[in-house]
Amino acid sequence: MENCIFCQIVNGSIPASKIYEDEHVLAFLDITQVTKGHTLVIPKKHVRNVLEMDSQTAQELFSHIPEISRALLKATQANGLNIINNNEEIAGQTVFHAHIHLLPRFDEKDGLDIQFTTNQPDFDALNTLSETIKKEILS
Repeated sequence: MENCIFCQIVNGSIPASKIYEDEHVLAFLDITQVTKGHTLVIPKKHVRNVLEMDSQTAQELFSHIPEISRALLKATQANGLNIINNNEEIAGQTVFHAHIHLLPRFDEKDGLDIQFTTNQPDFDALNTLSETIKKEILS
């Protein structure tokens, strides 16, 4: 797509600090650098997000996440890594070309704060929901 910023990076019309590239996948440093080494991994093929991704594109993209993540941890000497993917605007997606964020983590004050709330589980509701989801997967 001509007005997609990531497609423009893929075709070379916009520069990027690339760290990995093959015929299907490109990884480059995010210009925001939420944490040092913040990297985006994208399929070169334009697809809006994971929700619209076919299995071949997903395999090509996700198969490189471990090797890029290990290299990123080693190069930045980070203590851990978050892998984040936002799908659609409500989930925080701002560029509508599929991408995976790799965020090296250094300590609790490194600029990224993710909190999960813990509630008493309702196992009946969880079982009902899991059955509904299973039906959708099988259909």
